[in-house]
Amino acid sequence: MWCRPLVLALLLLSAPAMAGVREQVAQLAPSGTVLVTDALGNELVAQNADAPFVPASVAKIVTAWLAMEVLGGDYRFETRFYLDDRRVLYVRGGGDPFLISEELAPLGVDLAAAVGRAPIAGVVLDPSYYPADLRIPGVEDDNEAYDALNSALAVNFNTIYAVRRGDQVRSAEPQTPITPLAIAQVRAEGPEGAGRISLTREPAVSLRYAGELISAFLERAGGRVKGPISIGTVPEGLAPVLVHRQSRPLSEILVELLRSSNNYVANQVFLEIGAHRLGPPVSLAKSLEVANAMLAANGLAADIHLEEGSGLSRGARFTARGLARALALFAPHADLLRGHDGGLNKTGTMAGIRTLAGYADTSGHGRVRFVIALAGDDGALRFRVLRAIEAGL
Repeated sequence: MWCRPLVLALLLLSAPAMAGVREQVAQLAPSGTVLVTDALGNELVAQNADAPFVPASVAKIVTAWLAMEVLGGDYRFETRFYLDDRRVLYVRGGGDPFLISEELAPLGVDLAAAVGRAPIAGVVLDPSYYPADLRIPGVEDDNEAYDALNSALAVNFNTIYAVRRGDQVRSAEPQTPITPLAIAQVRAEGPEGAGRISLTREPAVSLRYAGELISAFLERAGGRVKGPISIGTVPEGLAPVLVHRQSRPLSEILVELLRSSNNYVANQVFLEIGAHRLGPPVSLAKSLEVANAMLAANGLAADIHLEEGSGLSRGARFTARGLARALALFAPHADLLRGHDGGLNKTGTMAGIRTLAGYADTSGHGRVRFVIALAGDDGALRFRVLRAIEAGL
């Protein structure tokens, strides 16, 4: 263990280097927020470190820390299937954020084995785990994939990815069957082309798409669905014929969440935190209650203000010192971060906002924690600031 005099001596020896880094940071981003701390919490560079800023997607680091603390890295989301004596199939959503085609294919095989080959007389979708009036601050009512509606039961991140040529519509990915609703939604979008659209305007539409896609994979596996798809609740006392546990543990979901910065996944995870700790159904208020209690317990109540789990809301406010302390708490899970530059970091991007936070390895101070928050739309500048920090320390 290093003794305090040795630590002090090393800090004194590195003082000129730190002064040089501070000068470079001030030249590159004179009005920006920049904080760098070492593993002991010593501040190596501090510029506007107490000024509140809009975190954008670096808020997902805090969501990931909360999720690891409350749910644990081995946690798996569940979706339950029930069959009544009329052979009506009920699907109760559990908020699984990764019910994607690659997950639905083996699920379809398991479901076909569970229900048998006799025709299914109808499919009833039960979304009651989520409130019907759920609204996430920052999610706009448009067709952008990053604004996808959160749901107890949704497939492929509540989006449709398809190609249109004239009146013909086909799936843009070989693993995903095209369904009648998908065709109708893509045609309604207008001109030819390829793209991913979100199902944000009508929860019933996204639920029906989930029902169509689950039915398609069930039929691929040898099952048959002859009846209608509707929305309802599972009858009291009916036992599940299949409980599907997501093949990806939470730790793997968080890697994808942080790498791709998927807002839909971030808020599915954030909503699960509240329901897991305070009981179902989910609510944004429950998750914020749990999050705020945990932040307060770690001395972060005044420095980290969340409004949801993705960073979409411009009402969120962080300070650099607060986020640096959150990075210290998240440090055991730092390897979940996969930055675009190959580093252990996360970007945040909104109009007029560019943020970057995470961990960097330096020759003089080992692994440091850093927070960079800049006004403007120059996304490369935050990385130039980071490179100056890495080179100087």
